[in-house]
Amino acid sequence: MVKNDINDILAKPPMDHDITVEAWIRTKRESKGVTFLELNDGSTIKNLQVIIDENLPGYNAITKEMTTGSSVVITGKCIESPGQGQAVELRAESITLLGPASVDEYVLQKKRHSFEFLREVAHLRPRTNSFGAVARVRSALSFAIHRFFNERGFIYVHTPIITGSDCEGAGEMFQVTTLPLEQVPVRDGQVDFSQDFFGKKASLTVSGQLEGETYACALKKIYTFGPTFRAENSNTSRHLAEFWMIEPEMAFCDIHGNMDVAEEFLKYIFRYVLDNCPDDMDFFDSRISKGVVDNLRHIITSTFMRISYTEAVNRLIESKANFEFPVAWGIDLQSEHEKYLTENIFKQPVIITDYPKEIKAFYMKVNDDNKTVRAMDILVPRLGEIVGGSEREADYEKLKKRIVECGLNPDDYWWYLDLRRFGTVPHSGFGLGFERLIQFITGMQNIRDVIPFPRAVNTLEF
Repeated sequence: MVKNDINDILAKPPMDHDITVEAWIRTKRESKGVTFLELNDGSTIKNLQVIIDENLPGYNAITKEMTTGSSVVITGKCIESPGQGQAVELRAESITLLGPASVDEYVLQKKRHSFEFLREVAHLRPRTNSFGAVARVRSALSFAIHRFFNERGFIYVHTPIITGSDCEGAGEMFQVTTLPLEQVPVRDGQVDFSQDFFGKKASLTVSGQLEGETYACALKKIYTFGPTFRAENSNTSRHLAEFWMIEPEMAFCDIHGNMDVAEEFLKYIFRYVLDNCPDDMDFFDSRISKGVVDNLRHIITSTFMRISYTEAVNRLIESKANFEFPVAWGIDLQSEHEKYLTENIFKQPVIITDYPKEIKAFYMKVNDDNKTVRAMDILVPRLGEIVGGSEREADYEKLKKRIVECGLNPDDYWWYLDLRRFGTVPHSGFGLGFERLIQFITGMQNIRDVIPFPRAVNTLEF
């Protein structure tokens, strides 16, 4: 028996041939002497209409059991559809009910539910149009990311999930321990981590960047793509406790080469998802956020404007716009400032460089003015910052000084400092939050709706 995915059937209909479809019933409609089913198997956002004629043996018993949410195997002929909305349909010749779904208990009876409600039944929400489309786009983007770097000779490196260092220095990390929490060992008034599994304090990683640099300084071009964790107590539509990050690192590369790769990368993956997920992207454009497709096309065809942080601040001040957060040199630009730059002033993507060193991480290379660092953020319309990166400090003494200035202990970064002692080179990299990328591409408003199993404050259902 040849089994057919609905996506393949609709893309290249095997007219007048027997086909077998395995899927779930989305809707059921009965008319005199005939029953119509809409089937979906997850391979496409589109449904396949099935016609069950009353002449089918056991018609009454079969159609009574066919309820929304039930799983079925249906064999029949693919024929031209006389109705509107579909080119072909399946005329059923045999039907097997695999898994019934009670009308009284199955919660996805209606066609539309709020996203808030669907978060409460996250184990069922992939069966809806919105979350099925998110899953397919997420899968396509994952493949595009790997393909982009593979085509350019990057090595894929798996950086550790459990770490003893804090990349960002913010301290918002989940601790990992085997110590008995009911009786934590204490020495000199402090937790005695010498008795812990690793013999020292361990946490879940906030970034694979530092470890990625060790491989870039041996293999030249690498990237990481994996889960990262932040114990930030923020219950907002923009924060997750567990999320995925894409982080390339490149040796023999300065800030300018870094910007070139990041711009090329964004255009590549945007183009890929438009080319390979047209039906899902049409759905997001028409049902979720009008204009997301045109926005991606605009970015793909744009040259990214490159300006300094100082110029960006001056342009914002000159605009005399009424911002919620006042603009002044030295502030960390807010989302409203970033959107204004891309949507009102430049009307195109913008890369901002040379941020004040006080608002950036210790590992960024300090400029000759000793006030700014070679950081770069890519801002896009409708979102603001989508990529953050920098040229890394390659000088041992300068890096050690910055670590101390940021209130960190150089001993905790001895191995990172060693990279500057043995064959140091200019090197750069950037980071891109995968879920924020998916939000931007799909127009979905809440970050918890673009990851299969959201982890956030007071949210741990699975």
